Amino acid sequence: KILGLPMADDGEKRRYRVGYALAPKKQESFIQQSLVDRAKERGIDLVRIDAGRPLAEQGPFDCVIHKLYGEEWRNQLREFVEKYPRAAVIDSPEAIERLHNRISMLQAVSELQIPQESETFGIPKQIVIYDAETLESLAGLEFPVIAKPLVADGSAKSHKMSLVFNPTGLAKLRPPLVLQEFVNHDGVIFKAFVAGDHVRYVKRKSLPNVSAEKLGNPVGSLSFSQVSNMTERRRGGEEEYYEDLRESAMPPLSFMEEMARGLRRALGLNLFNFDVIRDVRVGNRYLVIDINYFPGYAKMPGYEAVLTDFFWDVVRQAELRSAAHDAAAEGSAAGNGDRLCNSDGHVSF
Repeated sequence: KILGLPMADDGEKRRYRVGYALAPKKQESFIQQSLVDRAKERGIDLVRIDAGRPLAEQGPFDCVIHKLYGEEWRNQLREFVEKYPRAAVIDSPEAIERLHNRISMLQAVSELQIPQESETFGIPKQIVIYDAETLESLAGLEFPVIAKPLVADGSAKSHKMSLVFNPTGLAKLRPPLVLQEFVNHDGVIFKAFVAGDHVRYVKRKSLPNVSAEKLGNPVGSLSFSQVSNMTERRRGGEEEYYEDLRESAMPPLSFMEEMARGLRRALGLNLFNFDVIRDVRVGNRYLVIDINYFPGYAKMPGYEAVLTDFFWDVVRQAELRSAAHDAAAEGSAAGNGDRLCNSDGHVSF
């Protein structure tokens, strides 16, 4: 039997259930009481999903958000949407998996079909290194480069990156990895948070510019943590640095919103963030250097309002589609098949 979503009794305000399946650390940072209260005011109850029990037995939910991995979890999602075909699942595991590879992740940028007028965009030059022999050829990349693990699965290992100044630094690297051209960007990175149609972006400190003189560094490479420590010691103090950060102009809002919409379509995702730097060589050119699924939204100012609005959009769209389906079907059975929510909010697989 296919079960629908719970309906409110006559005269009672409809409440919506959004289930969340998150690792303990993610749950602690994301599900804050301020978010729970804000959502509750809008008629949305955030309900923890017990990963140790079958998901289908814990419904019904109007929407499920998740950041769990593995074939067992995929099977649980399939069983859930078979039982509750009108519920929205945010997001498809197949779409999320694309972000676990740093090459396929940024290929989405080349798929963007948005106008480039006063501002342009792209990605830095990069190459995949699968073995030590390949390190002997940079295939056109120039120093300095950033060495990143090929796999971007959120593990501690995937975050270990290095700034490589010259060939000496390559000997320390362990493939598989990605070598990405380092582009001077005045030590400022722009982080855009996307939640469906909602986009917010902030600026944060980043690696400092690298001069030609530094390419002769006898060490050859430095970990990001080492570079960060050196930068802090060299600066005239935190106050001076953050003053420079405040003076850095933000990218135009319309440009960032177009980028977000384009990436959302290309990736088929609703919850992600992308990191952008501004190339100092061309002041209006922006480079996407990283994309992450279900980022640390709590670091975004006013995240409670943004995420609550997103939840509301999802559950209302699901409800409207359900009503339209019932009207069209005139009592016929709901559609068959596994269905997961894609970037435009429709349930499909």
